[in-house]
Amino acid sequence: MKNIIAYLQLCRAANVFTALADVFLGYLLTHADFQPTQTFGLLLASSAGLYMAGMVLNDLFDWKIDARERPERPIPSGRVSLRAASVLAGLLILGGCAAATLVGPRSTSVVSLLVGCILAYDGWLKRTPLGPVLMGGCRCLNVMLGASVPAIGGEGLPAGLPLPDAYILHVAGSLGVYIAGVTWFARQEAGRSVRWSLGLALVVINLGLALLLAFVLHWPPGAPRSLNVALIIGLIAATLNHRAGKALWHPGPAAVRQAITTMLLSIVMLDATVVMFVQPNPFYAVCVAGLLAPALILSRFLAMT
Repeated sequence: MKNIIAYLQLCRAANVFTALADVFLGYLLTHADFQPTQTFGLLLASSAGLYMAGMVLNDLFDWKIDARERPERPIPSGRVSLRAASVLAGLLILGGCAAATLVGPRSTSVVSLLVGCILAYDGWLKRTPLGPVLMGGCRCLNVMLGASVPAIGGEGLPAGLPLPDAYILHVAGSLGVYIAGVTWFARQEAGRSVRWSLGLALVVINLGLALLLAFVLHWPPGAPRSLNVALIIGLIAATLNHRAGKALWHPGPAAVRQAITTMLLSIVMLDATVVMFVQPNPFYAVCVAGLLAPALILSRFLAMT
């Protein structure tokens, strides 16, 4: 059991559900339901595998730094060996790529870009100004992975679906900007963060939320649910800013990590909110929001940062 927990911590198992929510979102931007279920399942498997691979690679490349700053993590604590972590990362990447290949060439292309961004971020660019941009790109591509399978025909699709590519990219890019801000916010989480850096990161986070709000308010023109959905996004933004404000006031590791956890878990609700906007059947939004339950449960035992 201790070994299992160590590997779950290494993979950031609680965070995986935020990646799955992105695939739900992308798929439901282009499909009326989860059909064909085999294709949808393969996309989920691909996303989960690559997300966990990215988390393992993060700790592999940083194990010496973690030995000083986060010695309780699985690799520096000795609970997972470097060799075992390397093998696990390789298998997860191979599995994620194989699942996308089984779906089709468009999914394979998206996954190829996603793997490139993951390797570039974890291996070389994490601590450069491009680090948050690359992490935001990973999140954007994850949504695009869910949308990489075009719906077969137009029968049975709700009005307005599938969304034009430009609108899908707008939604995916909005979440990418949001995650770029979250990544920036988390850069000094192991120590005492700099207030001005947290403040600028929060501006980027709110920019991502504003872009998402712009989509809701402008597509399609006159949508009857726009104001309701906009209000939900506003409530999410208020919660995030309240938590981030506490971290700005006391920029120590505990407050910053609490804010980051809230920001990461909020991805699920943001995805569910957009699904509620584009899908007339609320069942699908409930399905996405339901991913928050296992994420919350696991986050009580497994750190998300």
